[in-house]
Amino acid sequence: MTTKTKIIDGNAFSARLRDTLTQKVHEMRDSHHVTPGLAVVLVGEDPASQVYVRTKHKRTIEVGMKSFMHTLPADTPEHELLTLIAGLNKDPEVHGILVQLPVPKHIDSQKIIEAIDPAKDVDGFHPINVGRLASGGEGMVPCTPLGSMMLLKDCLGKLGGLDAVVIGRSNIVGKPMAHLLLKESCTVTIAHSQTRDLPEVVRRADIVVAAVGKAEMVRGDWLKPGCTVIDVGINRIELPDGTKKLVGDVAFDEAVKVAGAITPVPGGVGPMTIAVLLRNTLVAAARLHNLPDPGV
Repeated sequence: MTTKTKIIDGNAFSARLRDTLTQKVHEMRDSHHVTPGLAVVLVGEDPASQVYVRTKHKRTIEVGMKSFMHTLPADTPEHELLTLIAGLNKDPEVHGILVQLPVPKHIDSQKIIEAIDPAKDVDGFHPINVGRLASGGEGMVPCTPLGSMMLLKDCLGKLGGLDAVVIGRSNIVGKPMAHLLLKESCTVTIAHSQTRDLPEVVRRADIVVAAVGKAEMVRGDWLKPGCTVIDVGINRIELPDGTKKLVGDVAFDEAVKVAGAITPVPGGVGPMTIAVLLRNTLVAAARLHNLPDPGV
């Protein structure tokens, strides 16, 4: 690693964001008698999902919000889940609704997403919010891309005119990330599994966002010297000694010798996702009660 390479600390940034949110939540409660509330729904017993849900509950309480947890058995009929969502849509104490994905196979996840009130869709997955983001409107923005954008702007300041490559075209990260970069006046390329000569495409980029889900796919010699790398990937690999290790989609040890700034895995984008979820819940509460934008 050269002395110029900056390691982008998502843990530190997310901690500062949560501190700000705590202050804003107390201001909203004291001035307007509104306490933001987040409802998280978990169907089934997926171990990773259980960890995420527990962490979300803990963080929600820490910033002074109300947390409503709904844990349903894996064989819950789709219509029961839809009935629960309909109730949460009407509940005035709930400002954000999140159904933890993936849901069991007998449930249509798209139908569930579309059942959530777009104003309470703090994941930003509802087609109305997707459309607002794509058209430059004001909607709920998916948490991981928005957290990545916060890290980028904190690191680089203005992004206008920079060449950005997003590797991955998922609805959760790749596509919304591209729209956010366009909104900041970047020149954006979305690359994916069918992209011809991917390394050459990546070498043009001032900003590389890797969200493809393949461990250490992006190599150091793919990168333009001094570029900024946002690694969204979280992959668990097995080392020769049998131990497991979390790595990103970027070969960090190689990339850190070339990039000007890079997010580590873990400790980069990951911590931002829950912090931005809480931020979205605060914003949703303000909009639902016609209060001033909280400015976070």
